[in-house]
Amino acid sequence: MRLRNNHGVGLSSQDWPPFSRHKYLALSSQEDYRSEESEEFGPVFLQEPDDAIFSLDSDDKKVIMNCEARGNPVPTYSWLINGTIVDPGGDFRYSLIDGNLIIHNASEAIDYGRYQCRAENSIGSVLSRDALLQFAYLGAFSGRMRGAVSVREGQGVVLMCAPPPHSPEIIYSWVFNELPSFVAEDSRRFISQETGHLYISKVQPSDVGSYVCQVKNTVTNARVLIKIMLVNILKQPIISWDKMTYCNFKKLPYYLFNYFFLIYIFYVLSPVPTITWRKMSGNIPKKARLRKSQAVLEIPNIQLEDSGSYECKAENTRGGTAFRGHLQVYTLPQWISMINDTQLDSGEQLRWECRATGKPRPTYRWLRNGEPLNSQTDSGMYQCIAENKYGAIYSSAELKILASAPMFSTNPVRLIATVGKDVSLECRPRASPKPRISWRKSDRRVQPSRRIMLLRNNTLRIINSSRSDEGSYVCRAENQFGSAELTTMLLVKEPMRVELNPVRVEVTVGESVVLSCKVTHDPSLDVFKNIFIYLFILDFSQKKKKIHKTHAGKYGCHAQTSADSVLAEAELLVRGPPGPPGVVIVEEITDTTATLSWSHGVDNHSPITTYNVQARSPVSLGWQTVKTDPEPVTGNMESAMAVELNPWVEYEFRVVATNGIGTGDPSTPSRAVRTKEAVPSVAPANVRGGNGRRHELVISWEPISEEFQNGEGFGYIVAFRANGTRGWKEKMVTSADSTTYKYRDETFPPLTPFEVRVGVYNNKGDGPFSEVVTVFSAEGEPREPPSEVQAFAISSSEIKVIWKPPNPGPGRPQAYERTTGNETTLLLTGLEGNTQYLISVKGFNSAGQGPASSPIKISTKKNAPSLPPGNLMWIQEGNNVSLSWDPVKARDNESEVIGYKVSIAHKYCGSVVLTLPEGGTYIIEVRAVSEGGEGAASAQVRVLTSSGKRWLGSHSLGVCINLLLVFIFLLIYIFLKVLII
Repeated sequence: MRLRNNHGVGLSSQDWPPFSRHKYLALSSQEDYRSEESEEFGPVFLQEPDDAIFSLDSDDKKVIMNCEARGNPVPTYSWLINGTIVDPGGDFRYSLIDGNLIIHNASEAIDYGRYQCRAENSIGSVLSRDALLQFAYLGAFSGRMRGAVSVREGQGVVLMCAPPPHSPEIIYSWVFNELPSFVAEDSRRFISQETGHLYISKVQPSDVGSYVCQVKNTVTNARVLIKIMLVNILKQPIISWDKMTYCNFKKLPYYLFNYFFLIYIFYVLSPVPTITWRKMSGNIPKKARLRKSQAVLEIPNIQLEDSGSYECKAENTRGGTAFRGHLQVYTLPQWISMINDTQLDSGEQLRWECRATGKPRPTYRWLRNGEPLNSQTDSGMYQCIAENKYGAIYSSAELKILASAPMFSTNPVRLIATVGKDVSLECRPRASPKPRISWRKSDRRVQPSRRIMLLRNNTLRIINSSRSDEGSYVCRAENQFGSAELTTMLLVKEPMRVELNPVRVEVTVGESVVLSCKVTHDPSLDVFKNIFIYLFILDFSQKKKKIHKTHAGKYGCHAQTSADSVLAEAELLVRGPPGPPGVVIVEEITDTTATLSWSHGVDNHSPITTYNVQARSPVSLGWQTVKTDPEPVTGNMESAMAVELNPWVEYEFRVVATNGIGTGDPSTPSRAVRTKEAVPSVAPANVRGGNGRRHELVISWEPISEEFQNGEGFGYIVAFRANGTRGWKEKMVTSADSTTYKYRDETFPPLTPFEVRVGVYNNKGDGPFSEVVTVFSAEGEPREPPSEVQAFAISSSEIKVIWKPPNPGPGRPQAYERTTGNETTLLLTGLEGNTQYLISVKGFNSAGQGPASSPIKISTKKNAPSLPPGNLMWIQEGNNVSLSWDPVKARDNESEVIGYKVSIAHKYCGSVVLTLPEGGTYIIEVRAVSEGGEGAASAQVRVLTSSGKRWLGSHSLGVCINLLLVFIFLLIYIFLKVLII
């Protein structure tokens, strides 16, 4: 055996003791010999310890390092710290739970270091990768007082932080005067995350104040701070500085993949310089970013190719300075090839090789059962370790040495073959070391010949078998541990024949076809057969199927017995509509034509007769057939010209093929192309006019759609002239969406007739004009106010207004304020009582409002009495009710009472009557009535009438008189109301 790495360093099998030299047997994977749960195998890590940082400020002073492995027998565990075995029994601070190491009362002084887990069972042991345990803490700043810093205005200054003891990294920030005023980094201020220093270039008076340095632990988030100093500006003249005082590359011991790499430069220059960066060999990576006024070059996801020298340059009007630094990228080792679990026969040779990449190049070590290799190599757990100064990786595998007598998994075997075919009789025993193999037939040793061969894998191969080859064959295997035999009974049968009819058939889509499969075979053998097309198995029964064009292709009938497998083939051709033509290419485009070409698609066994060319545009309703030259496009053509297209329209084209069966699917559309520009050819429609203000001529039309604009710079030409004149006035309207043009001239009177036409133009020239139409200038807004305006107070909240319209003529009103049409009367409601109003009326039309009439004064009537009738009394006799009440006296600001209103509401029908029919419940109330309206209601009276209809006149005279008075008052009220209106 030789264990080998990529430097050729390994262990030769010549170093083994004589009893360890066995033959070689390698299995494809460890699962091959771990398939049974009872099979033993060495430890395999499921979880290895990871680097950890433990906070000393944690309330729980317990550190847990994790480790877990599987194996049979179940592994046991032990731990090493810096290469020394941990003894949990000898130190109460350590304990093991499963494979996990628990450290109680962890201390940096004792427990800092590298940890490894060892998993071990009877097969062997393996070591895990090492894990670094660190401790996080943040001490306090020194109590030493720091003096104030003085600096001239315009100079630069560096404020030093001098951080306290800490682990691991800390983040620096500075506070100006007091929290939370953190110093923001910009072109003048920079905070170094290496040293914590605050750099300020060109100090200004606004920089004077106290500064506090704050540090934060990146693990514990603990913070401490110290007040540093007071910056004073000396009263000397401003001095111009022209030297760079600080420029640095961030220094790290190495850079790994996916880390951020930062290069920074800070300047103290006046005037403020410009910063530029370059890579001395090659270009700065595209992923790099410049931050903080270009003072920081940040390269994320660092890779090996990012290595090289970088230069930062600061320049101002006084000159410049440059600094260079070299970036070297290193990587941890990474496996190229690893070792795998292997089984060996005793005496076999093994070559194990592991290879890894890394920078610096890795070196290699080998372990057996966790210890360096020695001459006593044998079964066990092996590990190859690839390592460089930045880390190590482990590859583990188990080596098994086998020793067993021959054994066959099955016995005997029955094998059936057909006459004329080759037969293979296998002999594959399990044994270690490899056994010797011999064959015999009917107690006679099998002698190899040109027709009977013994292959290297111990298989007996019979060429062109015949009935005479039938019989019992015995394979014997033996080694120093024992022997075993396998018997194979060989039967040779006549071959099977399969016929599939018809062999070639041609049908049309929608028709039916029958495929028949006939099989002849040895009657002692069962047969299975199926008909298939490609990979899709069809129903074997002789059943008609409706044919689709996808059914075309090669069909097979496959028949199989335990001795033979035969395939017969037939071809089915399906005639159908053509397939889609090839992609359409636009070869030439003009303003109205497009020259197209395409390639033939499949004709599906029926010749293509014609092609149909279709087009669509953003303004069309889907795909439309276009005219072509020539017309028609015959099936043997692969090009045509689409004609009568619209200029300056974006089109897509496609082609559809037709044959004697039908029309197929369309081709893939061409790319969108726009036809060339041309002079517009369509004039505006529906030219008309009207409306507008006085002295205006309003001309309207329907806009031309984009489909017919024919080019860029589309617009309208509006031409008009007064009837009877000769010269046309022409005005350009540049918006393609315009629909109206207004022309104003104070000299022409309302409703002057004009001849009007509207034309079109674009960048290519002028197009046609519309037909000439007559359009009248606007009559304008009303010019006279309404006359004879009168107003009447109806009540305390209503005034009625009446008027006469202005004289007929141009500018006649179409409506008046608050009216919906040409009405000349209006009732104003919702007014305040006993209030004077000024009322005027003005008309309006589509051109605007006319002048208002002279205002007139009118006052609403006083409000209705606010007090209700009191002391309401009633007497009921049958269905008649006699009412009486105390009179209502109006107040000074209320209208005098002129009567009373008696309301009778039926509970069911809701009618108001003066008599009370029988069989109902009624509610009666009384209100005072004045010219200001109705007053408040009295208390309600509820009356229930009896059955039997009775009239008011059949009762006593007193009751009749009282009801008659109520009726008279109501009539008077209604009469006065009508008279006022």
